[in-house]
Amino acid sequence: MKIAVVCANGKEGKLIVKEAIERGLDVTAIVRGENHSDTEKVIHKDLFALTASDLENFDVVIDAFGAWTPETLPQHSTSLKHLCDIISGKETRLLIVGGAGSLYVNSEHTEQVMDGADFPDVFKPLAENMGKALEELRTRNDVKWTYISPAGDFQADGERTGKYILGGEELTLNAKGESIISYADYAIAMVDEAVNGNHVQQRISVVRE
Repeated sequence: MKIAVVCANGKEGKLIVKEAIERGLDVTAIVRGENHSDTEKVIHKDLFALTASDLENFDVVIDAFGAWTPETLPQHSTSLKHLCDIISGKETRLLIVGGAGSLYVNSEHTEQVMDGADFPDVFKPLAENMGKALEELRTRNDVKWTYISPAGDFQADGERTGKYILGGEELTLNAKGESIISYADYAIAMVDEAVNGNHVQQRISVVRE
């Protein structure tokens, strides 16, 4: 299996590359500058400069793009649209490192985590932009996408437990009533989905066991 990780120099991107490499998968990092991930196979290119020919030989493309400043937040939509456009109609699967703010908190799917009164104001612009990108992604029947939302408490330096609970569109809590997962455990779930491909054109979520 050949996997490309877009934005492989980011914290999550590097862990996904590491996890995939340790499983013996063929992994290529896509980065703008110098490669800091664990693979020697690299495409030095900006995400927005990628072409269909750059990605044509991969079974799976993992999108680990992230933006946090007010002027770059809309790129969650534009970057995802670009990736979808260049693999449109192909067998290549697109897996996206998503957000938790768009997870639903009721069975009717009318209320999301980001709508809650206790949701931090500082994270609302990010959650709203990532949520918008997901809604746009849902209209793409021409792409074999899977959007993976982390738990609400997404810990960059959390421990790798090797265990996680797979959820769906709704916020899932573990047996301790927690919504938490480390970047390392999220990477395990991402590579599991890359290998198994069980949730095409679905949003799934993960939480620490």
